[in-house]
Amino acid sequence: MKIVMVGTGYVGLVTGTCLSDSGNQVTCIDVNEQKIAGLRRGELPIYEPGLQELVLRNAKAGRLQFSTDLGSAAKTADLIFIAVGTPQSDDGAADLSAIWAVCDSLAPHITPQTIVVVKSTVPVGTNRKVFERLSEKTGRLVRVCSNPEFLKEGCAIDDFTKPDRVVVGVTDDDVAEVLHELYKPFLRTERPFLAMGWESAEMTKYVANCMLATKISFINEMANLCEAVGADINEVRRGIGHDQRIGFQFLFPGVGYGGSCFPKDVRALIMSARQHEVPTRMLQSVDDVNNQQKHVLFRKLQTHFGDLKGKKIAIWGLSFKPRTDDIREAPALVLIDELLAAGATVAAHDPVAGENVSKLYGEQITLCPHHYDTLADADALCICTEWSEFRNPDFAYVQHKLKQPVIFDGRNLWEPKQMRDRGFIYEGIGLSSRGA
Repeated sequence: MKIVMVGTGYVGLVTGTCLSDSGNQVTCIDVNEQKIAGLRRGELPIYEPGLQELVLRNAKAGRLQFSTDLGSAAKTADLIFIAVGTPQSDDGAADLSAIWAVCDSLAPHITPQTIVVVKSTVPVGTNRKVFERLSEKTGRLVRVCSNPEFLKEGCAIDDFTKPDRVVVGVTDDDVAEVLHELYKPFLRTERPFLAMGWESAEMTKYVANCMLATKISFINEMANLCEAVGADINEVRRGIGHDQRIGFQFLFPGVGYGGSCFPKDVRALIMSARQHEVPTRMLQSVDDVNNQQKHVLFRKLQTHFGDLKGKKIAIWGLSFKPRTDDIREAPALVLIDELLAAGATVAAHDPVAGENVSKLYGEQITLCPHHYDTLADADALCICTEWSEFRNPDFAYVQHKLKQPVIFDGRNLWEPKQMRDRGFIYEGIGLSSRGA
């Protein structure tokens, strides 16, 4: 199939590349000429494991192209995916200005056979508005499909090529069949293709992310309670996770969720419910708990040291999760802001997100090329992101480099008793300080 992917952000670039890898002719479109020029040279604007190799291979084979000319590409396209950003507005609602700009640019160029696929995360009712807007501008009924994405940063290639399910929102069985044919190469292990109405597909995306965010906020709140009563959240997590109704996924305590999806989608659904005068007390609590959890490491530092002025704090991990350079709403940034405001100095390391953090803080913090480099004369080490290379350090060397053997672990990488036996003052999230 001939496919146009409008938007070369995270979703658009991953989706377009993976579709080209299954034999389709894909043209990725962006208004940013500098970004398109970089992509033509094989320079990616994001870090995602395995993506650059796929981009280079499919571009070399001629199946994947990059352009700023939407009109020319749209005229011959079978499917046009809209994968532009829908950032959070000041009131929490999704900003759809980019969606409407694409629709207006597309209208003069799409044919009666073209299917417009909305891949962006959009509020419920948006696909219907896209249909109405395009149909009005073209003077005919335009075929529109909702196709929400369920990609996890850090493993997006696997998520796309081995999906749990593919969801499409349609009003036309023929449109559903075309999308089914497109996704067949990725559904060979009997994963379901779920066709439903526009509004149901849109809602599915939000409900899925909000459910996962709820699990994270719940286990974090329980972790804080465990600390207060002397229980160990890891033992509790194992005690409940083996219940098949609950499971272990997204049941790891930490310093809160971040990224481009969970925070934005929770708030967008809250705003959508407010517009329909439906109370969302649970979702509001999920957001509130998460915002508070991002302060937990700073509170632990304050409790231990009191005045932090003049203290040097080492931070391992800056991205909101491992295997990505995405720092949007990352808990580490909240900690850095609080430390700087308290007069502390910060030395930090992240395997891939350092450049993005440098753009925010400049010389306000020290970014180190290796995680051990952060430790020299540091009063404490804080773990914010659970990168694999942090899991088995040389603890004797860590202790030697630190001014004080103090670690506040926001991801529970290590066992408290083992750390105490090694001579560290060690605190995690929801881990009991009692007992052996």
